[in-house]
Amino acid sequence: MGEGGLDGRLRSAVRAGDAEAVRDLLDTGADPDAVDANGLPVLCVAVAAYDDPVAEALVEGGADPDRVLPDGTTPLWHALDGGSPAVFSAVLGKEPRLRLPEATRERLLASARSWYETGAAEELRRRTDATGPAVTVRVQDGAYDWVDQVSLGGLVARAGHGAILTSLEWAFRVLTPVDELVARAVRQPHQDHVDWSTACWILTQRRSFETWSAVVAHRHDPDRAPRRFVLDYLRTRGFFDTSPYYEKKASALLAAWAAEETDGEILAKVLDAFTEHDHPDQEAIGLRHAGHPDPRVRREVPYALSVDHVPRTPAARAALLALMRDPDPGVRLRACTASIRDDDLLPEITRALLLLAEGPDADLRGAAAAALAGSPDPAPAVADALAALLGDDDQLVRLEAAYGLARRHDPRTAEAIERVGPLGDGFEHDHRADELWRWRWRREDPAGT
Repeated sequence: MGEGGLDGRLRSAVRAGDAEAVRDLLDTGADPDAVDANGLPVLCVAVAAYDDPVAEALVEGGADPDRVLPDGTTPLWHALDGGSPAVFSAVLGKEPRLRLPEATRERLLASARSWYETGAAEELRRRTDATGPAVTVRVQDGAYDWVDQVSLGGLVARAGHGAILTSLEWAFRVLTPVDELVARAVRQPHQDHVDWSTACWILTQRRSFETWSAVVAHRHDPDRAPRRFVLDYLRTRGFFDTSPYYEKKASALLAAWAAEETDGEILAKVLDAFTEHDHPDQEAIGLRHAGHPDPRVRREVPYALSVDHVPRTPAARAALLALMRDPDPGVRLRACTASIRDDDLLPEITRALLLLAEGPDADLRGAAAAALAGSPDPAPAVADALAALLGDDDQLVRLEAAYGLARRHDPRTAEAIERVGPLGDGFEHDHRADELWRWRWRREDPAGT
């Protein structure tokens, strides 16, 4: 089976993981169901390689996920056994309930549930009779999430069957109880795990008030993970449902939660979510927590005291001044950046930022450099601090410093640009790099010709 011709080139592109080439070849007329030397469709090759972009390109280009193979399985069943939610979603395709008969849908659901309840390692042990320990590694699945990949007895599977089960139920419009989905999510208590992210996404698609109420009721759960899940759900839903009704409900809920939460980690996350909404008691809630013993909480307070288009009260201004002198440098930074446009606080903001810019923490130096670069304070000390940062080991810190000097038309800008060095890829639309380019252009062509 040579590699000449469209189908041969398609096989090569699939093996190389080149999704763009796969799409181009399919558009040119390659057979999406072309088979490899073993007689397996190229879709199965992509599935076995956990290559979801290529699998998606093949299915969208006409590859048949339900093609019956010599062993009686299909590419879709291979994807389910593989345990990658990203690959399975790519192979499942759009509106599968219109394509698959009810009996097949029931078998898929049963298999996904069996894998999930048994566990990938135990299921592989059952299939191989292997007696040794399984090898488990964490891998990225899809663009953002991760999952454990398990190897045992010569077989490999990813332990993403909780997410596969959740996505299948929604695809077939099985309304799984909310409490079961939340429990499924927090079994792996990390928001980037495939089970967590999939459950959160599916619950945001269920737009009823009953679903919303059942999810947010978990804010009273004694365990942290369900409470963190509620916050993730509220934030995710807020991206896609901007109705005033739910905006008001979420704001009121978070205000009440901020008054009740006793765990510092969770309270900080509650305040972070709360300050994304408008609420009449926002300042009062910020003042209530300005002296909280947990610095993670205090880091969120400045945003509660910085309500858009609302003048700060003397109490809020006093609290922000105190936070600019906080023992925690992260608190000081947040207080400065949240208040940077307050002329009355500007001298104290500059003082705090100058100290942070001299500190040992590279991340804080970078953030302080960014704040100083955009600061409206014309004091020479600001420009001097930016010039001092040109010797920083971190190129991004040097870039912020050069950007700030260029904005101030400082005579040290030419040297600053040299100290930044080549930026490489990824800065084509960066506002800092653009400002440096404009500065050079103005210098070389002051008449603008």
